[in-house]
Amino acid sequence: MPELVAIFGPTAAGKTGVAVALAEDLRRRGEEPVAVSCDAIQVYRGLEIVSGAASADERRRLEHRLVGFLDPSEEFSVGRFAALAHAEIDDLLGAGRRPIVVGGTGLYLRAALADLDLRPAVPAEVRDEVEAEIAARGPDALHAELPSELSAAVHPNDRKRIARWTELRRAGIEPAPSGDRLWTASPRRPSRLFGLVADRELLDRRIAARVEAMAVAGAVEQAREADRRGISRTARAALGFDEMLAADLEAVKAVHRRYARRQLTWMRRMPRVEIVDRGDRGDAEVAAEIAGILAPR
Repeated sequence: MPELVAIFGPTAAGKTGVAVALAEDLRRRGEEPVAVSCDAIQVYRGLEIVSGAASADERRRLEHRLVGFLDPSEEFSVGRFAALAHAEIDDLLGAGRRPIVVGGTGLYLRAALADLDLRPAVPAEVRDEVEAEIAARGPDALHAELPSELSAAVHPNDRKRIARWTELRRAGIEPAPSGDRLWTASPRRPSRLFGLVADRELLDRRIAARVEAMAVAGAVEQAREADRRGISRTARAALGFDEMLAADLEAVKAVHRRYARRQLTWMRRMPRVEIVDRGDRGDAEVAAEIAGILAPR
């Protein structure tokens, strides 16, 4: 049975391109890899540009699962994702195909690789109350009301996590501890986790180029169409969504830069992650390094 490969890293690090190049290298060795996306927003169809999902060309070069199957009006959860990801991974491994798990959403990556201690859903009225309060007061106000052990583990602008932890506490449910503990357990399946890194200046340039390319490809129009049709709170949590609605590309870049810093922090806390410095190398060169680690020639 092939070993699962996971590729993690900050936004704009080029995870998808590296995964596609790695798959091409593995196919030359006789394998049949398939990508399994671990992104909280890429599950939504119609938000492919906003979420940075694999392009049509990339999906022709490498099959991607768990991308674009959900309407943006629908709520989604990590619990639902975990069940879907486990089924996809188990089916692929059972068929002798190597899953390449790709993503930048830390919790979703954890959900794909391990069995998590997930908290239940809260009553709709509690969720609606918290959402209305965040809209009126801002996430930083609710962040200030969290216990110190929780507030220290989340950024004041992380609307989604602040809302979730506030909902749980108001429903009388203790929020799960920081995600660090989730990595102490063994993964469900034999796995190799590779973390892509780049120096700050290079990553900032990549983020700027990525946001500009998203705008040219129609991200502003895509965000506005989703907003017009009605978008769930989980879909609206797309990185820089409100800033993209306003066509404020500099603000979008700033949001992406802040998120990239947090992603790098998460990655440094992950045991067993094998760091790959992509520098200014192309996808094929980075993928060749990973393939060489997997199966030295």
